[in-house]
Amino acid sequence: TINTPMAKTMRCLFSLLLALSSGTRLCDAFATLPPAVSAASITIITNARISSLSSTTTTEDEEAEISSLLRPSYTIEPIPLRIGHGFDIHKMVPLSEAGQPVVIGGVVIDHVDQKWTDKEGKYTDAPNSIYETQLGVLAHSDGDVIYHSLVDAIFGALTLPDIGQVFQDTDPRWKGCDSSKFMDHAYEVMKYYGYQIGNIDVTLILERPKVAGFKPRMKENIVRLLHTTEGRVNIKARTHEKVDSVGELRSLSCHVVITLEKVVGDKKE
Repeated sequence: TINTPMAKTMRCLFSLLLALSSGTRLCDAFATLPPAVSAASITIITNARISSLSSTTTTEDEEAEISSLLRPSYTIEPIPLRIGHGFDIHKMVPLSEAGQPVVIGGVVIDHVDQKWTDKEGKYTDAPNSIYETQLGVLAHSDGDVIYHSLVDAIFGALTLPDIGQVFQDTDPRWKGCDSSKFMDHAYEVMKYYGYQIGNIDVTLILERPKVAGFKPRMKENIVRLLHTTEGRVNIKARTHEKVDSVGELRSLSCHVVITLEKVVGDKKE
């Protein structure tokens, strides 16, 4: 067996192709690859598979649509600086109902039982009563509001469709999917158009649980996934002063402002 780095990479990519051809979800197939296989190589293989698809099934049509959505007919002009804004909001409900924990910036937010407002009286004797419970996020994927906002901000800066069009919440492939896969894809799209992160400013809004101790790990994840540096990423968190659904612990939200810099010497200049 040949064990050069190139040979190992080719074997991994061949395994990926086999997994995809057997109907494995893209996010699950990517998870089987070791870190040594670059995201660029994954994109090449995925695009090759998409370009060879026929239109015989809905799944194939959806995969082809993702590729076409991110390569519009108009020119994405190579201006030096682009600015994008992303926003996301998800419901928070008792963990038993959500079926998944609170994940923010790729970090599972461990917490003690919280005083959640039972608006409909589903878990208490009367509507608007307080129910102490572990919380989870109700979402099609893992409901990571920071990652979703970042992806939307990158797509927005590049004048591309929003995350909901590209990764539709009706598509079973994204059910429970780790949103870092969406971040990987957004990075590759950004790189394809010749841009890199200028800076990122995140504002996370939730009443509880408190997240100050988790912010350093969130930042590390963003820096790693978007191939940037700590001095270009900022994360702020604030409460909603007990107002509306966020203040009642029934939701959490996030705003992201991002700048993208044109890479000097990129062939698309």
